Amino acid sequence: MNDMSIAGRGKLPSAEEAALVRKFLNDTTLFLGPDPEIMQNHDLMPRTADEEEAVAKVADSHIIAKIRDRIQAGCDEGYEMVEQMGAAPGAKWGDVITGVYSASGDLAIASAGGVLIFSALVHHPIKFIIKNWMNDPTVGVREGDGFIHNDSRYGNVHNTDQSMIVPIFHKGKLVCWVASTVHEGENGAIEPGGMPSMAESPSDEGLKMSPFRVVENYQIKRDILTFLQNSVREPKLQYEDMKVKLFACLRIKQRIEETLNTDGPEALVSTLRLTMENVRAEVKRRISEWPDMTVRTYIIQDSTLRENCVVKINCKLTKTGDRLIFDFRGSAPEFTNRATNTIVAGLKGMLAQVFLCYVWPDLPRGQAAFAPIEVITDPHSIVNCSYDAPNSQSLMSIFTGFTAGQHAVAKFLYSCPEKFTKVHAPTFNMINTFIWGGVSQHGETLGNLCADLNGMGAGATVDRDGEHALAPIFATMADIGEQELNEEEVPFLQLVSKKMTRDAIAPGKYRGGQGYTMMVATKDSEQWGFMTTCQGAKIPPLQGLFGGYACGCYPLSKVKGVDVYDVLQNTPEKFKHSIEEIMNEQPFEGASYTTHHMGMGFEISKRGELFMISQGAGAGYGDLLERDPRGVIKDIEEGLISPEVAARLYKMVFDPETLAIDEAATEAARAAERKARIARSRPYCEFVKDWSKPTPPTHLQYFGAWGDDVQTLYMGSPQKTRDAETPRPNYMPHPKDVRIAELEARLAAVGAMGGEKQ
Repeated sequence: MNDMSIAGRGKLPSAEEAALVRKFLNDTTLFLGPDPEIMQNHDLMPRTADEEEAVAKVADSHIIAKIRDRIQAGCDEGYEMVEQMGAAPGAKWGDVITGVYSASGDLAIASAGGVLIFSALVHHPIKFIIKNWMNDPTVGVREGDGFIHNDSRYGNVHNTDQSMIVPIFHKGKLVCWVASTVHEGENGAIEPGGMPSMAESPSDEGLKMSPFRVVENYQIKRDILTFLQNSVREPKLQYEDMKVKLFACLRIKQRIEETLNTDGPEALVSTLRLTMENVRAEVKRRISEWPDMTVRTYIIQDSTLRENCVVKINCKLTKTGDRLIFDFRGSAPEFTNRATNTIVAGLKGMLAQVFLCYVWPDLPRGQAAFAPIEVITDPHSIVNCSYDAPNSQSLMSIFTGFTAGQHAVAKFLYSCPEKFTKVHAPTFNMINTFIWGGVSQHGETLGNLCADLNGMGAGATVDRDGEHALAPIFATMADIGEQELNEEEVPFLQLVSKKMTRDAIAPGKYRGGQGYTMMVATKDSEQWGFMTTCQGAKIPPLQGLFGGYACGCYPLSKVKGVDVYDVLQNTPEKFKHSIEEIMNEQPFEGASYTTHHMGMGFEISKRGELFMISQGAGAGYGDLLERDPRGVIKDIEEGLISPEVAARLYKMVFDPETLAIDEAATEAARAAERKARIARSRPYCEFVKDWSKPTPPTHLQYFGAWGDDVQTLYMGSPQKTRDAETPRPNYMPHPKDVRIAELEARLAAVGAMGGEKQ
């Protein structure tokens, strides 16, 4: 029986006929690609009949609290196991999460530590398994199974994240799932370390594991393991962390079985369901207390990691009743052949992080905390890319999306009559670190990254300075690791590590927390290189709050034609411990000193060459003319700001030797600056006439909406646009081709191309 014969009857098909049609379609499906129905939905699944029955039987709040605490402890225990035993740098530094999921796949309870961004997007692969493999006769889901996954198009952030997923049965019936997710790093991509900025298509991004079974009877299948090990640069890492994640899941399973045996399956199922529903209801209640209003903001990315350009992340946040809506329409269109796109689930994960870490840190970690919050995007935009666009560097767009959200939310919190958390300026949002790879001093092929990405300067708050680089925006309980331990395994040294960068400041009444400098140099390998994957060398990637400033811009710096190890051995006094001194004083004779934007593709390095980067700072809060002069002097004493910069920015007068403040002169200088501000000021309507232009400037490659028109997206020039609802390719030329064209034009201009001089 086929569709045509059924339709020809002029009546609806019977249940049997419909089942036959579904079977036919399932049997002949060519490819189970990422499922938009799953990937676009971050809300909780509806209650099942089993959950209804369980809640009806067990709803006592004391029982629910007891079981929830037991499961939470189990998740934390699993997290500690992965952190202590994992081989990947990300595991050792806490770039991990473990969790328990409902039978429908919703993340109910997650570990308190680790990468909380995962809390809003690791449920997607489980729901794919439920929808496609549960009843598939060739796959199925059985007790003792374990599924692996890393393809961000099916869930997770990017392909460096690998999940181990284990179903939990009780007396033959599925009651929940447990999973562990780790930023593994190396995944066989076109560049080592797992985050290739050179990727021009998903095929360049290494392993693309849709959810599939890799464990049977709680044993890793050796044939599948061998395939995976053969697909990456670090087979030992792949095997070890698969085992670690599996055994962490089994430990959580053990804690769940203790609950099943003491309280019964209904108590467990009810606890998971009510925990999620109660959190969801509490979030809606808290939102309802916010004022009804709209806030607009935007953040600018200054590169695709391969070329400089101006890329807009546009955000409008609206609250009405108990609805909170993030509207990212007007953000840049996706880049067809650049890796800085993100699937929308990654954006939602970072927005969830805003609330779980900075607004409502008291809420249980889980999917429900973000479930009632709405997100709107343009299709095929940089924050909601298609499945054909590369996204290995999705951090670039989700981090700036996070900052746009954090900046907007802060204005809502400021407007709340009663506050339960401090108003917080945006935290620095770039993973300024070195990704590395090659052959180590031990002859092993490696590829991964330094822990420096786990330190970001915090934004200032309403009543104090921001914390210095302490934790990343995606994992406030992560670690920055011990570089000395890493150096036992890799052939390079961090000659300067975790040193605060002087004048890397975001001033305000309260300044942002500062970041640190990193200087690396290869020592014991001729097959070793580095890459960097961050932005902010041309345009700051964040905004200050209520008069506070963003941080400055900090380039990648290189010193070549030198062996700093020879320098350290023979003339150590020539080595300086800051980028500022090395680049300004140029102490190594005959060396070349260059600066670059922060998106460096993988580059083989020679012994003793210096690669140097520094983090920016969290955003400042409030008018810098209101800063307590004593706080400025303290920053000078601690080497955070130079006296000259302090005097210029904060309009202070003090003795450069003793740092004694001349309070009367300082107050006069600040009063004079306030008068100068008034003299420079203009009525808003006059300012807008000059400032507001109808189209983007022609000399910059600009991407995204311009002004209030979010329906028209610019694609690099005022002449090239697309309708927001009508996707079209957005290809960038290869940087080498651009350079060749520039050189050919110069040759042609002097008549060296075989033609007439131009």
